Amino acid sequence: MSLTILGTGSAMPEKRLTNEELTHMVDTSDEWIVTRTGIHERRVITTETLSSLGAKALSLALENAGCAPGELEMILCTTVRGDTATPALANMIERELGINCPGIDLNGACAGFIAALDVADAYLTAGRVKRMAIVGAEALSFLTDWTDRSTCVLFGDGAGAVVLGPGNGLN
Repeated sequence: MSLTILGTGSAMPEKRLTNEELTHMVDTSDEWIVTRTGIHERRVITTETLSSLGAKALSLALENAGCAPGELEMILCTTVRGDTATPALANMIERELGINCPGIDLNGACAGFIAALDVADAYLTAGRVKRMAIVGAEALSFLTDWTDRSTCVLFGDGAGAVVLGPGNGLN
């Protein structure tokens, strides 16, 4: 890869769902969850939207990169579930931050960020863009079966973002 990570940011919902709370929902214990996953709590969306979390994460990544929103030439967003079927989550994040550039959603689940890095690498290496962002945002709490102990202990909601520029290898 020939890109540089210029800045990073993340955002989580306010609502914490602890392992103790899960013990009232399914037959489990804090010890069972922590031993198998290392997870003590997860965050779940209540009043937030996925696009607001993505926008906050990207805003922080832009600040961390010392980059103005208008410098972005493309936003890639990885998610299995946006706020709506259309427009794309990337476009909703773009609108929330007042950015005017192409936005593309990639549905890659766990491998979404890696897939987005490959796409970003192609755009940056070809010189088609000089600044772009990847936002990984998930709201899996809406898809989780909270009665299935084998999966409900794993998932939560949140967003992370990186601002990228051209580089010489992955820097």
